[in-house]
Amino acid sequence: MGRSRASYAGSLLATPARANNTAAASPPEWRHTLAFGGRETRESLVFPTRAGAPPTSKRGVPPVIVPLRKAVFPVAGLGVRLLPATRAIPKEMLMVVDRPIIDYVVDEARAAGIEHFILVTGRNKAVIEDYFDMPVELEQALTGKGPEKAKVLERMRRDLLPPGQMSFTRQQQPLGLGHAVWCARELVGDEPFAVLLPDMLMAGEPGCLAQMVAAYHEVGGNMLAVEECDPARTDQYGIVGVGETVGKAFRITSMIEKPKPADAPSNLFINGRYILQPEIFALLGEHRRGVGNEIQLTDAMIALAAKQPFYGFRYHGRTYDCGSKAGLVQANVALALGRSDIAPAVADEMRNLLTRYGSREDEVPRPA
Repeated sequence: MGRSRASYAGSLLATPARANNTAAASPPEWRHTLAFGGRETRESLVFPTRAGAPPTSKRGVPPVIVPLRKAVFPVAGLGVRLLPATRAIPKEMLMVVDRPIIDYVVDEARAAGIEHFILVTGRNKAVIEDYFDMPVELEQALTGKGPEKAKVLERMRRDLLPPGQMSFTRQQQPLGLGHAVWCARELVGDEPFAVLLPDMLMAGEPGCLAQMVAAYHEVGGNMLAVEECDPARTDQYGIVGVGETVGKAFRITSMIEKPKPADAPSNLFINGRYILQPEIFALLGEHRRGVGNEIQLTDAMIALAAKQPFYGFRYHGRTYDCGSKAGLVQANVALALGRSDIAPAVADEMRNLLTRYGSREDEVPRPA
């Protein structure tokens, strides 16, 4: 069955623009066909793949940017780095203060204007679906039990997404991030979409995706959020090459998975937030295996970059890798200190611990 078409946004189908009498040696342009309400209006939107001005149409007006309405959350991972806790609890449901990690990431997307939340799940992940529902028994238990319980109940109701805005699909086999994104193709349809890695918790105001959306509205195309890393640790990340500045973003000239420091084009790493055009699904659907014998999203992005522009956006905020034990603890401490109801108690204990371990180096716990 073919992919569904959103009636208002339509598709961004990249096809070569055939200008009259264009020499064969001329660089290709890419025409995007936009469909509105089933009718097609053709405008040649030129996204140069090399250095140049921001994308404009041949009429000299800015391109029509298809709004971003949908987001994909790959939550099928096994959480190996957080064993033994993840033997029974999905890593996305581990707590940061009083909320699971996935709740923060969904809130980030919600604040960016996302309307349809697509979670790609796996085995033993049903608790994630249950979390985004309202348990009748709990609602009954909190009703009429005083003002404090009423506040908790009101918050739960306020945070609940409207019916029909959250969808779940299965990734039956752990074949990599690219495969997980491909599993969402029918729910995304023919429109741009965001991908948010659920173990990367972004602390910023506005959120990372909201910052990206503002930049995306200026340039369109595909966009990756990036941050700086220690240049000596580029072999732990996907690294991008930096081209000219375009609006709030910059053109990405290359993408390299875990390069050695000597081979890295920069120290900017992809931090787990993406805005992608739907043509990525056809490339992911080829099921080509990459690193680790998995279907890698980076490989498909590199292939798509030969046809469409990719932009990098420097995220302004702090990222916590909650897929690691140290990152999860750091996120708990940082967000707890930002909460007026518990910050004083947490800060007191932190001061006590820092005084104890800071004064006697031999007492600092060492890795086993």
